[in-house]
Amino acid sequence: MSNKGSLEERHWVFGIVKLMRPKQWVKNTFVLAPIIFSGEFLNAGAIVNALQAFILFCFAASSVYVLNDYRDIENDKKHPTKSLKRPLASGWVSKQQALGLLVLLYSVLLISAFVYPQIAMLLAMYLALNVAYSFGLKHQPIWDIFIVAIGFVIRVYVGAVAIDVPLSSWMFITTFCLALYLAAIKRRQELLLSGSEGRRVLAKYSVELVDRYAEMAAMGALLFYSLFVMTARPELIMTIPIVLFGLFRYWLLVDQSDEGESPTDVLLTDLQLLGAVVIWAGASVWALWPQ
Repeated sequence: MSNKGSLEERHWVFGIVKLMRPKQWVKNTFVLAPIIFSGEFLNAGAIVNALQAFILFCFAASSVYVLNDYRDIENDKKHPTKSLKRPLASGWVSKQQALGLLVLLYSVLLISAFVYPQIAMLLAMYLALNVAYSFGLKHQPIWDIFIVAIGFVIRVYVGAVAIDVPLSSWMFITTFCLALYLAAIKRRQELLLSGSEGRRVLAKYSVELVDRYAEMAAMGALLFYSLFVMTARPELIMTIPIVLFGLFRYWLLVDQSDEGESPTDVLLTDLQLLGAVVIWAGASVWALWPQ
């Protein structure tokens, strides 16, 4: 009995951790982008503030994932993979446990608002946007993609506010286009792999349409990043081919390997793509290192 109880406890703990989706916290590294492009990466105070903002955004993002999964239990049970992998849909975590976790995460964020008031409003905006997403906008075409992209822009904005530097308009639009590209590819792969069964909104899309969305967004991301480099940070000119390689590599994986339904999984499992990101970050820091 004790062994069985121990196994059940570990199973429950694993389910709670999985419900928070720590693997998806990779997306929150966008919070750290301003500290690189502002050249503040040697400022100890700025580093601490940026890391604190990153951690808080991880809590905020996890609360969004928990709420989304709670709302989507019945749909996820019908999905061929989500029914097995999602903790709530698979029964690893109960609804009561999920609600308890959600209250805990919201409590942490509420307390943090008094400690870090400078980013509290942005975190509240992110949460409100995603509550609207969970309770209806996720079923509206275009809106479902745009809200995901706006979430990435808020991440960058939080990073800028945390270290008290202005948010570059170039960084704003580049981040927005890149996130639109990833969100469009995600919808494309969901359509190909599971049709419209997993998401109601997918019935309003076609593969050809989201392909055009993805192409337009990718071109915008590359164009605006290049303009940013050439007008504001010419020392980063060497990073443009790296960005191009990353876009090409990602699209290759999507086209030939049926990847892309989870951009995070693609990044963490493909060494060439991961290497491109690491080289881009290293080249950016090297180019912007104070003389």
